[in-house]
Amino acid sequence: MPKPPLTGSPTEPDVRRRWRLGVSITLVTLTLVGAFLWWRTPSAPPAPVHTISYGRAVERAHNGKPGAARVLYQQFARTDLSDIRRAGLLVELANYPSPQALKFAGAALHDDGPLTRQAAIDTIVKLVTGSQCSVLLGPLLDSTDQSTRFSAAKAMLGLSPDDVGLYFGALEQVVEEYKTALIAQSPTTSQDQLQLAKLYLHSDDKVSASKALEQALTLDPNNFDAALAQIALIDKQGQADKARQLLGHLLELNPASAILQHALGMWLLSHGQSEYALLGLAKSLELDPDNNAYRYDLAVALHGLEQQEAAQKQLEDILQRQPANRAARVLLIHYWQESGQLQKVQVLLAELEQQNPDDPVLQQGL
Repeated sequence: MPKPPLTGSPTEPDVRRRWRLGVSITLVTLTLVGAFLWWRTPSAPPAPVHTISYGRAVERAHNGKPGAARVLYQQFARTDLSDIRRAGLLVELANYPSPQALKFAGAALHDDGPLTRQAAIDTIVKLVTGSQCSVLLGPLLDSTDQSTRFSAAKAMLGLSPDDVGLYFGALEQVVEEYKTALIAQSPTTSQDQLQLAKLYLHSDDKVSASKALEQALTLDPNNFDAALAQIALIDKQGQADKARQLLGHLLELNPASAILQHALGMWLLSHGQSEYALLGLAKSLELDPDNNAYRYDLAVALHGLEQQEAAQKQLEDILQRQPANRAARVLLIHYWQESGQLQKVQVLLAELEQQNPDDPVLQQGL
């Protein structure tokens, strides 16, 4: 006969029941602990989003506000911008050079949008010079799009043969193609003839260039760019007196032309008549006070005559009007360094670092 179980000792069903109860309690405890820890642990930051609109980003960059370069870079990461808006970003990017800026501009050279490609070419010219410019723009000379080839060629016309390097043959080929296209156009325009003259000058064909400029002025006698190009060509041919007479005659007919007054000042400056040049440069600025390019040239001329304070004042005025103007800022830093105003140098460098911490000037330890 089987023995009855000992008093107080659990039967097998009781053991299994208690085991299951223990497991259940443990699972509930772990769940509660896990929920508590999840509640106490900070959530991971959300994926980065564009925290600033396109309009505000461009406005911040245009006005040289702190973080200008960063907000531009954020906008370049977007894929929903139109061609004209991406071109607008590139226009502002020219004031914020850095390896990252060059990367964005280089990528934009191959964008599907024609406005973006053109803006990228213009920006590259402002960000880099010489052989580096050729390396970036040279491949576009083989583009299947004719307008892209022509735009790249125009941008490379001012480069020396050494800077053009391996792209010399391709550039010459596109220049000839460009000439043929302009000659074939009918009716032609004054601006087309001016561009044709520039292409002839690149090929050192001064006779054809002169004829193209004459045709440009026949089509539009008020094309001051063509008139000034003609004067520059005459001057380069050793006829300085004739060039000055032509420029003087233009000014007699158009005394209120800021571009002609500026051209006179620059012509006198290049011919060693700096003191007289100041009159023309100052007059051009009086006629067009918002032209920061004229103000910059006046500052350089004043500095050349050792009028340091006056030169610095002109550059300060530029930065008051346009804080993002990097060229004026860098030149003012140099001028203040020369005059020992190191505290002002530090202020300008600090503002530059706020705008664009990757600016090459800061990296060079200027």
